[in-house]
Amino acid sequence: MTISRRKLIEPQITPFYHVINRCVRRAYLCGDDPYNGKNYHHRRGWIVIKIKQLATVFCIDICAYAVMSNHYHLVLKIDTEQQQKLTPKAVISRWLQLFNGHPIAVDFLKEGQVGAEKQQALSNLITEWQQRLGSISWFMRCLNEEIARKANKEDQCKGAFWEGRFKSQALLDEKALLSCMMYVDLNPIRAGVTPSLEQSDFTSIQQRIREYQQPKTATKQLPSFQLLPFVGAEHQAKTAGINFAFADYLELIDWTGRCIREDKQGFITSNQPRILQQLGITPDAWLEHSEQFMERYANVSGKWSQMCAFKQRIGGQWCKGKSASHRLHPN
Repeated sequence: MTISRRKLIEPQITPFYHVINRCVRRAYLCGDDPYNGKNYHHRRGWIVIKIKQLATVFCIDICAYAVMSNHYHLVLKIDTEQQQKLTPKAVISRWLQLFNGHPIAVDFLKEGQVGAEKQQALSNLITEWQQRLGSISWFMRCLNEEIARKANKEDQCKGAFWEGRFKSQALLDEKALLSCMMYVDLNPIRAGVTPSLEQSDFTSIQQRIREYQQPKTATKQLPSFQLLPFVGAEHQAKTAGINFAFADYLELIDWTGRCIREDKQGFITSNQPRILQQLGITPDAWLEHSEQFMERYANVSGKWSQMCAFKQRIGGQWCKGKSASHRLHPN
């Protein structure tokens, strides 16, 4: 039985989620289409631009992204603290960047107040919009609908551009988050479409590397959009960011990518990155997750006991990934 999206995304349990969406019938509607010979690579740029724009409006941070020819991956973090701190004017201002606002809300934004007879209606609107600004479902709706409209207009056609519902996976701990981000960042290399991280277009790892390599003394203005930062210390509060140093993550992803490309077994055993040693993850377990994360888990990934508790809470009767979870969490 299909579980409702509302149950699958539980910010009170974890703010981190992996979401995936595919073009209808898995067609190559964002890349080189082998059936009609057309090139749609520019649509991948549309998706990245829209993701970044939505991240400045929603209370949702981007941990990782990879836009491929017929699907895309996002690792998202719901910022409930920011969502709860939004003022009524901030809620309305953000919502008006997405949709035409209700006249009552527009009047409030212009005048700073509304009549007593409209106050309850305004309060209801603000409450509803504030909830939506922290919703992954609304984030995905805004992303997918705009890309579908632009693509259909370009193709001069109508109909579905994306498959039905997007797929989501709850990431319950730092090991699940780290391995899922690695899986997403290495998607182009795993698919054999690029030889290096630096050449992995339309990915978060390419963006992070470029920003990391910029001169520290550069006086460039910070961009309006920034990926969720690596905060450089393990086991901090989940609100701080990604609890590892980016230099360590870069070492790990470079090592993982080399192992995937070259299948160097001797290299695997003799050059283990620091993060794996700290987390107590074996190289074999790590590479399995970096290459097969989606195949190993369904709606949730983490320590097995926590996965079972999550599944029970949302009303599920079966939980996939027991053996994989035990390999990633040996203790």
